[in-house]
Amino acid sequence: MDLVPALEEPLKNSLGAATAKVMAEHLGLHTVGDLLHHYPRRYEERGRLTRLADLPMDEHVTVVAQVADARLHTFASAKAPRGKGQRLEVTITDGSGRLQLVFFGHGVHKPHKDLLPGTRALFAGKVSVFNRRLQLAHPAYEPLRGEGDTETVDTWAGALIPIYPATAKMESWKIAKAVQTILPSAQEAVDPLPESLREGRGLVSLPEALLKIHRPHTTADRDSARDRLKWDEAFVLQVALARRRHADSQLPAVARRPAPDGLLTAFDARLPFTLTDGQRKVSREIFDDLATEHPMHRLLQGEVGSGKTMVALRAMLAVVDAGGQAAMLAPTEVLAQQHHRSVTEMMGELAEGGMLGGSEHATKVVLLTGSMGAAGRRQALLDLVTGEAGIVIGTHALIEDKVQFHDLGLVVVDEQHRFGVEQRDALRGKGKQPPHLLVMTATPIPRTVAMTVFGDLDTSVLDQLPAGRSPIASHVVPAADKPHFLARAWERVREEVENGHQAYVVCPRIGDDADEPADPRKGGGKSPEDEAEKRPPLAVLDVADQLAKGPLAGLRVEVLHGRMHPDDKDAVMRRFAAGETHVLVATTVIEVGVNVPNATAMVIMDADRFGVSQLHQLRGRVGRGSAAGLCLLVTEMPEASPARRRLGAVAATLDGFELSRIDLEQRREGDVLGQAQSGARTSLRMLTVIDDEEIIAEAREEAAAVVAADPDLERLPALRTALDALLDEEREQYLDKG
Repeated sequence: MDLVPALEEPLKNSLGAATAKVMAEHLGLHTVGDLLHHYPRRYEERGRLTRLADLPMDEHVTVVAQVADARLHTFASAKAPRGKGQRLEVTITDGSGRLQLVFFGHGVHKPHKDLLPGTRALFAGKVSVFNRRLQLAHPAYEPLRGEGDTETVDTWAGALIPIYPATAKMESWKIAKAVQTILPSAQEAVDPLPESLREGRGLVSLPEALLKIHRPHTTADRDSARDRLKWDEAFVLQVALARRRHADSQLPAVARRPAPDGLLTAFDARLPFTLTDGQRKVSREIFDDLATEHPMHRLLQGEVGSGKTMVALRAMLAVVDAGGQAAMLAPTEVLAQQHHRSVTEMMGELAEGGMLGGSEHATKVVLLTGSMGAAGRRQALLDLVTGEAGIVIGTHALIEDKVQFHDLGLVVVDEQHRFGVEQRDALRGKGKQPPHLLVMTATPIPRTVAMTVFGDLDTSVLDQLPAGRSPIASHVVPAADKPHFLARAWERVREEVENGHQAYVVCPRIGDDADEPADPRKGGGKSPEDEAEKRPPLAVLDVADQLAKGPLAGLRVEVLHGRMHPDDKDAVMRRFAAGETHVLVATTVIEVGVNVPNATAMVIMDADRFGVSQLHQLRGRVGRGSAAGLCLLVTEMPEASPARRRLGAVAATLDGFELSRIDLEQRREGDVLGQAQSGARTSLRMLTVIDDEEIIAEAREEAAAVVAADPDLERLPALRTALDALLDEEREQYLDKG
C-alpha cells in the first residue's frame, strides 16, 4: 500500500513553484508529508496577558490596549544623513498605565497605517527601558475587531509560536505560513502504530499529534504530540532492526565448535596471565554464538586496553580449531601490522603452521596489506586459498576480488566506525555460507545508542581493565592564558624520559606540502576564541622540529604520520616499541591499537580540535604498563569557551561510557540509519537517544513482539508504509549489509 496521496503531493501544488524550490534546495523538503514532519525546534510564548501597570523587565509580554497617540519622527543618522531616517512612536493605554511602542526604518509603514489613535489591539514583545521609560521595540501586534472579540484575545495571547529550523532563504515565519496552508492534509496521515499499542500507552493519533505539534494551544498539547511522535520514530526504527535480526536468524551458517585439546586449549595453556572475569564471560557468549547454525552478529565494545584483541583472537582460534578460517579487518596499515605482530607474539610456535619448529596444533598467520611486495602478496593469497593460513590480518586489501578463502568462518572487524558497510559486506561475501561476524570498537557506546544504531547486533561489553594497568592522570594546559604551564609540560616529558619511559606528542596536522589549507573557521569578531580557531592547526613536522631544537633538545625525537611509506612507518613503530626513540610526534595514526607499555606520557597539541571520543582513544595509548600514565591536553581556547568545557570533561573522567554520552549530547546522533556519522542528516527528528532511553527500550520490546508474530507485517499495512518511507533504498541496503 502506498503512502496516502495527500501526503505524497509535491509542495509546489499547494505552495507554488518558487516557495517549493527554496524548500527543496535549502531544507530538503519535497512533499506535503516532508513539511508536516518538519517539526518546530522550539516555541516562543507570547506571554499571558499582562496589565501595563505590572510589566516585568526583560520578559516577553502580551497586552491588550488602546492606541492613545502615534507620532512619526524623521531624523538624520549615519545611514540616513539627509534626515530621511524614520521612527514611529506609539503610546498605548489599558487604563492601568501607559506604554511606549517604537518602530524604526522600513518597519514603520505598516504600523503607521494600522495603529491609528483609538485602535484596540494585542501587542507582544520584550519589555526594555529607554530614557528611563518602559517600551516595546518592534512588537508583534494583532488589531482586535470589536469590544467583544474575546476569541482573538484568548487564542492570540496564550498561543505558543512555533520556531522552525530555518535558513536565510526561508525564515521560520514563512515556514509557519506554509505549514498553515498544508495542515488540513494532516488528517490524511496513515497511523503506523498498531491500535493496541497506541491505546495501551495512551498516545494520541498521528493526525492529532501533527496538528498539535505545529499549532499547540497549550504546553500540554505540545507535550502529548511530542510523546506520540517520539514513539513513532523509536518504534518504526526498532521494527526495521527487529526484521533484520529475524531475517539473519533464518540464514544458514556453519556451526564452529572448538576441538577439545586443540589449538585454543594449547593457546590458553601458554598464556602468562589469567583472563579477567569479563573476558571469560564475553568469550562464552561468543563461543555459544559460534556453535549455532545461523551467523553470529555481535558487537564487542570495551574500554581502551580492556583486552578485546585477546577475546577476538580466542574466537579466531576456536574457528580454526573447527576447520574454518578467520579474517581480521583493521582500518590502517599501522594497526594491521601491530595486530599481526602482537598475535604472532602471543601465539608463539602456534603461529608457525607448516614451518620447522611449529607446534602440531599450529596454523599460519598471514598479513595482507596494500603496500606488500608482489612475492609476499602472492604467497599470502596462496596460503588463504589452500587453507594453509587459518588466520589473516589485513586492511581493506582483504576485500579485493583476487582474495579467495578456502573456508571463511569468521570475520572480525576492528574499529567498526572506520569501515563503510560495503567494505564489511564485501568481506562477508567471501564465505561459502555467511560467515560469523564480530565487530569491535574501543569507542564506548551508551546502551541506547547501541540499541538504536546497532540494534541488529547482540552486544557484549568489556568494562574491566586487565591486572597491571595503571591509572592515567589528565590535565588541561591553557597555553594562551598560562604559557608557563606549557613549559612545565615539556619538563614533565623530560622527567618521564629520565625515568626510563617514553612519550607521545599528538598534532592535528602533518605539515607537509600536501596538507590541505586549514579552514580559517568562520567568525567575524576578533575574540581570543576566534583568533585561536583561525590559526592553522599545529603540525607534526613543525612541532617535532621545534621540540628537537628547543625544550626537548638532546632527546631522540621521531615523527609518524599517514603519508609516510609503510616500511618507514613500520620501522619508526619498531624503534619506538624497542625503546630506541624517546618521543614520538604523530598524528592520530596512533589512535587505536598501538601498544607500547613503556610510553607513559602524552601531550595532545590543539586538543580542542579533536572530538571527545578521539581524545579518550588517544589517551588510552599511555598507562598500558605498570607505571602511571599522564595525558596533557594543550589548548589556546579561553576559559569560558565550550571547547574548554569539553576538554575539562575529558580530564575529569576516565569512564569512556560517560564521555561518549557527553560527546553525543554535544554532537547529536547523526543519521542512525544512514552513513552520516554525526550532526548532519538525522532520521531522528524528535527522539534523542540519550534522553529517551526508556522509550527506545520499550519500543524495542514492542517491535520484537510484533515482528515475531507477523514478520512480513501483513496484518499491519500502515506500519509497512511507514517503514518504506523511513527505509529508502540506500538505508534498506545499509541495514541489509550492516
